[in-house]
Amino acid sequence: MASLREIQMRITSTQSTKQITKAMNMVSASKLNRAQGSNANFKPYMTKLQEVISSIAGGTSGATHPMLQVRPVERTGYIVITSDRGLAGGYNASVLRDVYRELKAKHGSTDEYRLYVIGKVGVQFFKARNIPVYSAMTGLNDQPSFVEVAEIVKQTVGAFSEGEIDELKLCYNSFISVISQEVKIDRLLPLGNIEQTASNVMYEYEPEEETILAALLPRYAEGLIYGALLDAKVSEHAARMTAMSNATDNADELIRGLKLKFNRARQAAITQEITEIVGGAAALE
Repeated sequence: MASLREIQMRITSTQSTKQITKAMNMVSASKLNRAQGSNANFKPYMTKLQEVISSIAGGTSGATHPMLQVRPVERTGYIVITSDRGLAGGYNASVLRDVYRELKAKHGSTDEYRLYVIGKVGVQFFKARNIPVYSAMTGLNDQPSFVEVAEIVKQTVGAFSEGEIDELKLCYNSFISVISQEVKIDRLLPLGNIEQTASNVMYEYEPEEETILAALLPRYAEGLIYGALLDAKVSEHAARMTAMSNATDNADELIRGLKLKFNRARQAAITQEITEIVGGAAALE
């Protein structure tokens, strides 16, 4: 049976851990609010860009672009978005598990795919399994700007344009609610049929429509990647906030149990002392 001192040390240690998890929960809540704001501010830009592109690609001009054309797939590129730190519940494990399953199920060799990994956790996961990471990016801010991710974004879109990969997939956690995130593995390129948006706006194009399409489609693909990263950051902060909240609750429960154990042990020690005093007094009579 643990001594009173050992129990007291465990209580003190758990209380210290609780203070840390509670502070991390509050920090993640603050970061979540800012990340949601960044995500919401970016969406109108993508909506308008999609509206313009869909009006060209879906119009009567017949404008086309290689990024819209489906071709035989010999090599697939995967952009895998994870975090640089743990303590986020199942945030990283869920997306990495699904990507790993897809790699094993759909590809017979590492020559059939390229991994573009964002986040230290993802890089370490694949390297530990001897899966080559073609390009990695770590150390992103909690509120990343497009400038920070421009290199890997242009690298992946450029790889498709140059024919180095035949399709590009985005793998990330999409934000549903504070307690729920959904793993998505979506095909980004080729864009295929861009969703038609309802709009009463009539556009006049200068120069010709194919020239505009050639300029806008790479920006649109880059925007989709950046938008997914913003969505993933919202999910990360939500997952970490929930994980730290659960850890704080577990610490409270553990402290209550330890205090009860401490009180019982102290009561047993007092009872033992009384018994020994009474027994000693009786022996002296």
